[in-house]
Amino acid sequence: MKDLQNIKQRFGIIGNFEGLNRAIDIASQVAPTDLSVLITGESGTGKEIFPQIIHSFSTRKHGQYIAVNCGAIPEGTIDSELFGHEKGSFTGATDSRKGYFEVADGGTIFLDEVAELPLSTQVRLLRVLETGEFIRVGSSKVQKTNVRVIAASNVDIPRAIDNGKFREDLFYRLNTVPIRIPALRERGEDIFLLFRKFSVDFAEKYRMPAIRLEPEAKNILLNYSWPGNVRQLKNITEQISIIEKDRDISPLVLSVYLPEYGGVKLPAVIRKEDDKSFSSEREILYKILFDMKSDMNDLKKLVFDLIGRGDSDLQFSETNQGIIKNLIREGFAPGAHPGEPAVHPKVDFSPHASRGDIQDTEEVVEESLSLAGKEEEMIRKALEKFSGKRKLAAAELGISERTLYRKIKEYDIES
Repeated sequence: MKDLQNIKQRFGIIGNFEGLNRAIDIASQVAPTDLSVLITGESGTGKEIFPQIIHSFSTRKHGQYIAVNCGAIPEGTIDSELFGHEKGSFTGATDSRKGYFEVADGGTIFLDEVAELPLSTQVRLLRVLETGEFIRVGSSKVQKTNVRVIAASNVDIPRAIDNGKFREDLFYRLNTVPIRIPALRERGEDIFLLFRKFSVDFAEKYRMPAIRLEPEAKNILLNYSWPGNVRQLKNITEQISIIEKDRDISPLVLSVYLPEYGGVKLPAVIRKEDDKSFSSEREILYKILFDMKSDMNDLKKLVFDLIGRGDSDLQFSETNQGIIKNLIREGFAPGAHPGEPAVHPKVDFSPHASRGDIQDTEEVVEESLSLAGKEEEMIRKALEKFSGKRKLAAAELGISERTLYRKIKEYDIES
């Protein structure tokens, strides 16, 4: 713990977050070795400090330390900057020049934003890491260098590999020892410590009293997402220190300096590259309707699955009975293949039916609505009731005995 505090004090690191302490510990442990290190983290988290820690505690501490921002060098000159060039190798090359890998021989080179390197330069870098060899631009002579490479990136390199923008073999060669720097929004109370440190520093720089946060303003500071991380916090603290006359900063004043402050932390929405945005409200409405249709189909299938299983625990309220009858009326039959007739389950909703009394049939027999058929049926029942006595049967039906006799002949009823 003492070594950790000494490192923080030496390199001006503020904070006690566990993830930050872990990153410092890994950097100090890997420093005596010559292993390649890949530092990842969002922009503004302070990744540039950790290569300095590694170099200072390594056996190369007396050698050259060169930091290169790969994203700031034009693609046409990056090979010349890193590996050097010969006189006349390209327009403007009036003299031979050593590259960073040649100058830093015996020391450490820090490649910041390494994911910005062109693919052709990545091939050259991979050769240096594997064999220590490089060739100047415009030369055919192979040279040797003994350089430790520390790289950093704020982009998702595995995704860049999937998109064909970064070599997978180079990633594994650089990622021998990974170090992740936590984002400021993850560090909790460290935000207050950093704000206080920056406010004191700017008070001394501009010769004015240090600014202080009211209790409610501290909550805003903690709940803000800090997309720019420590760099953004430092810039905002400097702005407030210079502009605000009142040294006690209220929540209202602080929120003015925080872009798009939402009040509370919400889950971040990450847009995938293949996501399609909606160009109008109509498209959004269509999307909602299609989703609702899909949900209804899932609900229908669930209901019919329950009916088909004949679950003994299945109960139907009057509302549920109406829903199921509507589903059957709509002709929905889960499991039916295109072109085949739908198969509807027959469900008994009578109060005397048991909960498990559910039957599946191939077809539903509909009751005949023919008047002639009903008339024949009633005559047969009346004759059966009075054991074939036509006079009593006619009286029961409310017709004359002669009419009954005629109907018996018409329907060919044996009495």
